[in-house]
Amino acid sequence: MTGIETTLLRQALLLIGVAVVMLSGPAIGGGVLIWRKQKARASRRSPLTTKLLRGPGQTLRDHIEESRVDLMADLAMMMTMPLMLVGLHLAQSYLLGAPESTFRIGFTTVAAIGMTLWSARRLYKRSRSLDFARLGLDAEIAVGQELDQLMREGAAVFHDFPAEGFNIDHVVISPSGIYAIETKGYSKPNRSRGAENAKVGFDGHALHFPNWTTTKPLEQAERQAAWLKKWLSNAVGTSVSVTPVLALPGWFVERAGRGSVWVFSGKEIRKLLSQRSAPAVDAQLVRQAAHQVEQRCRNVSPTYRPLDQGG
Repeated sequence: MTGIETTLLRQALLLIGVAVVMLSGPAIGGGVLIWRKQKARASRRSPLTTKLLRGPGQTLRDHIEESRVDLMADLAMMMTMPLMLVGLHLAQSYLLGAPESTFRIGFTTVAAIGMTLWSARRLYKRSRSLDFARLGLDAEIAVGQELDQLMREGAAVFHDFPAEGFNIDHVVISPSGIYAIETKGYSKPNRSRGAENAKVGFDGHALHFPNWTTTKPLEQAERQAAWLKKWLSNAVGTSVSVTPVLALPGWFVERAGRGSVWVFSGKEIRKLLSQRSAPAVDAQLVRQAAHQVEQRCRNVSPTYRPLDQGG
């Protein structure tokens, strides 16, 4: 073996050694958690044998959970990778006798700073996305809790209905009508205008917030209602009508016109069934439609599962 090959081998072994030392803690910790979970599942099993209905904001809950894991991974990388680079540099200097040089010091410094900045950028973007997801989840929970009150009036209420490539936040099926409800969680400007910051105007065509105007939520609600109408009509074997609804929890809605989409605040949504302009639905169709929607929404596995059902 030549001198160059020996040096390369020593460099490779050194790199592996530094990596093992730096990552041994997280690896052992993760192994202990996995072992404990497997041991618990081997001795006990969940009493639940069927899948659960989706709750308000189920998609956002899953996204938040995954984002938290990714956030912790990014944070761990931000803390360990620069240390690995510095540790490798010092190990080369003191274990392999590599001479210090401006190039080596500069390369290690630039690489460590670059890795830190790259990780910081990922952390910022992921934490910002997580904030938006939490705001959306709060909004969906608030509207879902109001809609659940409609079950006292004989309505079937479902949340986070999985469609094709998207989800409908809430579906309400009742003799008064069938509704596809889109919920939007918009933050308010933090200014000293009091109640003015909490008002949104609706002229039948657009939403006018204190500092911006949009039509996208209305268009989204219409698209989702059209999809649900087509799917549900095919599922029950007869044409049904679906009313698009937009819920804006935390906002006071000032109506200056009427459009194809009904717009409510979070508290007003409980008045949904009292709006008589929606086509009535006979009792048999209510049962059929509710059955079809429930089958699609009952797809959540219990979080505590026996080993033979997978992770």
